Amino acid sequence: MTEWEIVVGLEVHVELATNTKLFSHAPNRFGDDPNTNITPVCLGLPGSLPVLNRKAVELAMTIGIALGCEIQPSVFHRKNYFYPDMPKDYQVSQYDQPICIDGSLDLPNGTRVGIERAHLEEDAGKTTHLGGEDGRIHGASEALVDYNRAGVPLLEVVSRPDIRSADDARVYVEELRAILIATGASEARLEEGSMRVDANVSVRPFGSNELRTRCEIKNLNSLRSLQRAISYEAQRHIGLYEAGEAPRQETRHWSEDGRTHTLRSKEEANDYRYFPEPDLVLLDPDSEWIQEIVAGMPELPAEERVRLVASAGIDLEIAATVVNRGLSSLVFAAIEAGADGQRATMHAVQNLSIDGAAALDATHFAELLDMEKLGTLTATQTKQVLSEMVDTGLDPASIAQTHGFEAMESDELETLVARAISENPEAWIKFCEGEDKVQGVFVGAVMKASKGQADGKAVNAILRQRRG
Repeated sequence: MTEWEIVVGLEVHVELATNTKLFSHAPNRFGDDPNTNITPVCLGLPGSLPVLNRKAVELAMTIGIALGCEIQPSVFHRKNYFYPDMPKDYQVSQYDQPICIDGSLDLPNGTRVGIERAHLEEDAGKTTHLGGEDGRIHGASEALVDYNRAGVPLLEVVSRPDIRSADDARVYVEELRAILIATGASEARLEEGSMRVDANVSVRPFGSNELRTRCEIKNLNSLRSLQRAISYEAQRHIGLYEAGEAPRQETRHWSEDGRTHTLRSKEEANDYRYFPEPDLVLLDPDSEWIQEIVAGMPELPAEERVRLVASAGIDLEIAATVVNRGLSSLVFAAIEAGADGQRATMHAVQNLSIDGAAALDATHFAELLDMEKLGTLTATQTKQVLSEMVDTGLDPASIAQTHGFEAMESDELETLVARAISENPEAWIKFCEGEDKVQGVFVGAVMKASKGQADGKAVNAILRQRRG
């Protein structure tokens, strides 16, 4: 890769968090029985007419404003193509006049990725192939079609080809997902398909500004798959160029066996025969409506990170982890209740990557951190109490009392350290000679003897004191 540069642009399809679909009153709900959330509009039946969902437009504008886009008058078009799960044989989308244009997304590492456009469109249904390999049509004996998803409102966010690594592509999607969740615009669950990513990948020699032939990898539904697919596809392009060949512009499928496979030749705009949707009028939000959306914007992840760095005295990477996990509100509230910011973020990063953590009572969290700081609880005990606080909602003192957690007397701790030294004479000699890595032998022995009640920091202090 030293002689080549990856060029990546991402198309992220986001299901908007509305109660009903984009053009009908059918419920927008995941997980219901197949073909229960449908209306004549969803099925494209003759005589049915679309009615635009106002909430979907507001959420689209919210995302656009969060990405620094210009909100402009937009037109819906019919995008014609045939798939079994497209009941009308066309998709209502926005073509040359999308609602959001010319924005950008700044990554935590300082990289700025341009946003070309974000446009509204309706989702297709879902086809399940039976009897084939990996649920694909090849080799399948039959197919089942569920139209519950047909007509669900989507916003497709299209980046410019400004991404230069698979790692940055992952960070871009993480950052966009954090914005979607912070604004309440989407649940953005990759595992449920409410956020799907297509990656356009090409390579070029370092120092060149050309845009070479790209291939689009469709429907990447996990961050791990996104990284692996981009890396594989870039290496495939490099291999072709170095062999004197060139890639074809095409759409490819990522398989979890670690390869991309040809899906179809890449369509161009004229293949879709776009024309304005005759049953919908121009969408032209006035300035008053746009300002109403701006006034209701929440604090965005980038702003939260900056505030958390200042409040907790931590670095930006740790702040990003806390914000991405949705735990910043908990940490801010704990700090306000008197907790040490660095200690609070440490536990958020190391011990609170669990369901229900964001709902933890901030006052109880601050009380627990204070107990650990004062030595009332050891680090091991604190971790156990914290886990039970998330599960039960009880205060830390009650949980600690139930387990009989209490700080060990210094004399008792000294005795346990002395016993650990006498039982491990060879390790003690090495430790006294400066081999600090054997220190864990004594700490582990003391923790085992005390059934986890000893304070590891206190044990280390006694060991260093005895070594002199």
